[in-house]
Amino acid sequence: MNDPLARQRNLVEQHPRNELARFSLGKALYDAGDIPGAREHLEVALAIRPDWMVVQILLGRCHLAEGRGAEAVAAFERALDLAVAQHHEGPQAELEQLLSELKSGA
Repeated sequence: MNDPLARQRNLVEQHPRNELARFSLGKALYDAGDIPGAREHLEVALAIRPDWMVVQILLGRCHLAEGRGAEAVAAFERALDLAVAQHHEGPQAELEQLLSELKSGA
């Protein structure tokens, strides 16, 4: 199986409650431009593990790509809360900047 999406889909079929498999497929779909498909799997990954900051950020990027600004802001705010709580200074600074730009309409 040389198709990375096929491999990822197979893993999700075998392990539907595995948050890493869901994230991996969601990321692969996002990279392939299938934003709705990515969002679906990222939401499942977050339902299983709600404190996963990286997944929360990527979910925000999905909302942004779909033109869902309010949902993107909410996702990024949640990611920022997680970054602060988990002491991820780099992502925290990036999220603060991104949220500032989104809220100012920049």
